[in-house]
Amino acid sequence: MSTKSTAAAPAKQASRKKIRWKRILPFYLMALPGLIYIIINNYLPMFGIAIAFKKLNFKMGIWGSPWCGFDNFKFLFASSDAWVITRNTILYNIIFFLAGNIVAIAIAILINEIRKKFVKKLYQSLILLPFLMSWVIISYLAFTFLSAETGMVNNSILEPIGREGINWYQERKYWPFILVFINVWKGVGYSMIIYLSSIVGISMDYFEAARIDGATKWQQIRRITLPLLKPTLITLFILSVGQIFRSDFGLFYQMPRNSGALYPVTRTLDVYIYQALMKNNDYSMSSAASVYQSIVGFVLIIGANKLVKKYESSSSLF
Repeated sequence: MSTKSTAAAPAKQASRKKIRWKRILPFYLMALPGLIYIIINNYLPMFGIAIAFKKLNFKMGIWGSPWCGFDNFKFLFASSDAWVITRNTILYNIIFFLAGNIVAIAIAILINEIRKKFVKKLYQSLILLPFLMSWVIISYLAFTFLSAETGMVNNSILEPIGREGINWYQERKYWPFILVFINVWKGVGYSMIIYLSSIVGISMDYFEAARIDGATKWQQIRRITLPLLKPTLITLFILSVGQIFRSDFGLFYQMPRNSGALYPVTRTLDVYIYQALMKNNDYSMSSAASVYQSIVGFVLIIGANKLVKKYESSSSLF
């Protein structure tokens, strides 16, 4: 009897494994296209990191070109523009995060207060629309407003009230505000949806209890909505910190129309890499700058996650 039961045990385990594989195999098959895309798009190009440490010669190929150590990185940091592009990249991303999230949370709270479903969906669609538009279209829309000769701001606003028109694409002092405004206007719809989904998930029992206790609408927002949005805000903060050394190429290149007069306030690391690649054909230096971006972004994500884990471990990513 014991011999039969011992022999039957492996057979049962084998049949259970078979059933388990039959159950989970469809999920692996569904994930397969995404995994293939990640491998081809994200991992295979990582072999190109070697270009950052080589003096690239196309006749000799990537692996045949001589190694140059950290010379490409030295050239990047020795450039007179290194401080300007680093300052612009970091400061703009900090302002974008602060301004974008404040506006997104405010709009999400306001939309959540709308009771008519049709009106709520209409506002969501209208606010999300700019996010779905390309930077090329937005740059032409901005040009219709800011053009010195035919722009609506000069011709329809400034000149009728007796003010001189402004050559917007030559005056650098206006562009930090223009870039922040356009970035918030374009991206607020996506962030708003994330916050709105978190607000919708908050139990109505909290608000009902607060109303019974006589809490005003502002007190409900301050004491219930905002604290319960903290996990979402922390997650977006960690992801934003990882991107603090990157910039939206379309925003900083397409919007100012590559105007040289605006470089001190519009040139970021991504724009600098593109210009080095297209104008100087310096693939090695461009690759070095990209590697530098990736390493700094990785370190910042790890640091931000550790900081969050120290004070609120439940909200950390890992």
